[in-house]
Amino acid sequence: MKNAPDAAVDLEKGSQRPIVVVSNLNKIYRGGFRALNAINLEIRAGEIFALLGPNGAGKTTLIGAVAGLVRPTSGAVTVDGCDTVKDYRAARAKIGLVPQELSTDMFSRVRDTVAFSRGLFGFAPNADYVEKILRDLSLWEKRDDRIVTLSGGMKRRVLIAKALAHEPRILFLDEPTAGVDVDLRRDMWAMVRRLREQGVTIILTTHYLEEAEEMADRVGVIDRGEIILVEKKSALMRKLGRQTVTIGLKQPLSTIPPDFLAHAASLSTDGLTLTVAFAGEEEERNGGVADFIRRLAASGVDFNSVDMNRSSLEDIFVSLVGRRT
Repeated sequence: MKNAPDAAVDLEKGSQRPIVVVSNLNKIYRGGFRALNAINLEIRAGEIFALLGPNGAGKTTLIGAVAGLVRPTSGAVTVDGCDTVKDYRAARAKIGLVPQELSTDMFSRVRDTVAFSRGLFGFAPNADYVEKILRDLSLWEKRDDRIVTLSGGMKRRVLIAKALAHEPRILFLDEPTAGVDVDLRRDMWAMVRRLREQGVTIILTTHYLEEAEEMADRVGVIDRGEIILVEKKSALMRKLGRQTVTIGLKQPLSTIPPDFLAHAASLSTDGLTLTVAFAGEEEERNGGVADFIRRLAASGVDFNSVDMNRSSLEDIFVSLVGRRT
C-alpha cells in the first residue's frame, strides 16, 4: 500500500483510505491456543472504529498485534503503509496506545512523564504541545503532582496524555473509561471527538456499549479470535435492529386479526395488549410501524396507547455473540 503524506479523508464523498490493514492474521500461543484466526480488517483514516467482543475474544491480542507488541504467527499488518514487523519503529511511531492497565512510573510528575514519552519516540521537546495535551485533558492543574497521588480517573487521563505525546496518527483506546466517573468519561469523549476532527484515527474497545453506539462510525465484532462482522454503525442498527411496538387496546381481542398474522405479533392473556416486533430493513421496505398502525386502525381495532422501543447496539451485540454459543 502506498504511503500517503496525509490522512486523505474525504468524508463528504464517503471515500476514506485504509490506514490500518490486517491481512490473514493468525496468533497461536505456545500450547496451541489460537487467539486470532485469519483476521482480515481495514480501518479507515479519520474514523472512530469500535472493536467489540466478549472477554477473551481476542480484542487485546489484535490491538497488540497492530501496535507491534504481539508478534503474529502468520499474516501481516501495515500501519499507514509500514509493516509492523519489518518496519516496526516507523509503524509504532504512528500509534498511540492507551492500555487497560495503569502502567506508568507512579512517582514521576505528570508533566515529566508526558514529556519523557515524547522523547522515547525521538521527538524534540515541545513544552507548548505538552501543555496543550495536559490542558485538553484537564491535567494542567496537576502538572507538578506525582502520579501516585492522583485519583484513578486522573491516572487514566495521564495514560492518554502519554499516548498522545508523540503526535500519533492512530490512537488505540483499550477500555479507556473503565473505572472513570461520569464527568471524566464525558470529558474524554469530547476529547476523542476533537482528535477525530484533527484527523486522528480512533480505535477503541469498551464494555460501555452505549458509548460505542454514540461515538463510533463503524463497528467490528470479534468472537473466539474471529471477526464476525464489520459494519457502519447506522447500517448495523438498521439491518439487525428490532423495533418493538406495544399497543394498548380499548377492547380485548380473543385472537390476533388475520391480516396481521404475518407479523411477529403476540397478544396478552387478557387480550388488551398487542405486541409486534419489526426487524430491520425488511419492515422498512414494507412500510414498517407507521403502516402497521394505519392498517390496524382501518381494521376497526380501537387502541388508546402506542409505545415503541428500538433495540440498542448492546442488544445487537448480545444477539450476534449468542448465535455462536
